[in-house]
Amino acid sequence: MPAVSSVLVPYAAYLRVYEPLAAFRPPEREHWARYVRRGRTPTAQDELRRSLADLLPTPPVPVPVHESADAFVAEVDGVVCVCPWRTRLRGWLALEELSGQLPAPLLDAVLPPVVRGQAAADWERWRERHPDARPWIRTAVWQVPVRWFVLFADEEREYGPAGDSAAVLRYRTPMVEARRRIARALKALRESADSGLLSEGLVDVGKWLEEFHPRSLVELDYGGLVHALTGPQLADDHSAADVAAGIAALREGDGESAGEAYARLVERWRRVRGLQFAN
Repeated sequence: MPAVSSVLVPYAAYLRVYEPLAAFRPPEREHWARYVRRGRTPTAQDELRRSLADLLPTPPVPVPVHESADAFVAEVDGVVCVCPWRTRLRGWLALEELSGQLPAPLLDAVLPPVVRGQAAADWERWRERHPDARPWIRTAVWQVPVRWFVLFADEEREYGPAGDSAAVLRYRTPMVEARRRIARALKALRESADSGLLSEGLVDVGKWLEEFHPRSLVELDYGGLVHALTGPQLADDHSAADVAAGIAALREGDGESAGEAYARLVERWRRVRGLQFAN
């Protein structure tokens, strides 16, 4: 299995929102303004290494004791935007999801019940004090959910080498474009017979995006998935274009073309998810 700096790389993709400093309340805005001035630019691998380090002690620490004060930084049309890591909040959310994904014996071996129970109690107390909290980053393992691709256009795709590390494949778009594409996709899906789970997922993502400043930047990063795919596979991956073509076909009442676009997408990601269970 590939490794970065001797740390195993989880095959996860990320959907991130970068908000302008003006979106934050004064105390936090001042913190991020100082953070940006210091020129700290941690990478996704930095965040990954810090998160995995908490799983090394015995017993493991599934959720950090303190919230991260770090963020990813981007400049959008001359405006500095930040994407707070919120590692502690995301740890609690991931722990909730994990309970439904692993068999009980395996989950108990990875994270003993007493550890999970303490984390759940901490989460309840914290949530009572922060009922409106939401993460700036969403994570998906061994796939990029179809609904995420709806937010982007093929011309927003960025693919290339990243220094000494693996290649980077990402999409970036203004928040207004992401919201517009979700609205148009939902309209097309609801007017067709193909609503179902994709519509539900889009509604969920749309509600999440509504929580952020309208001048934010939305980013889809293939993250560790680039280690599970070959160079040619990455170069040929135009999943956002396939999703856009499928939705456009639905809008025009062309079910056959929509089915073909969806089939290309399903086959591409079926091969990736299959690697999860390979030796």
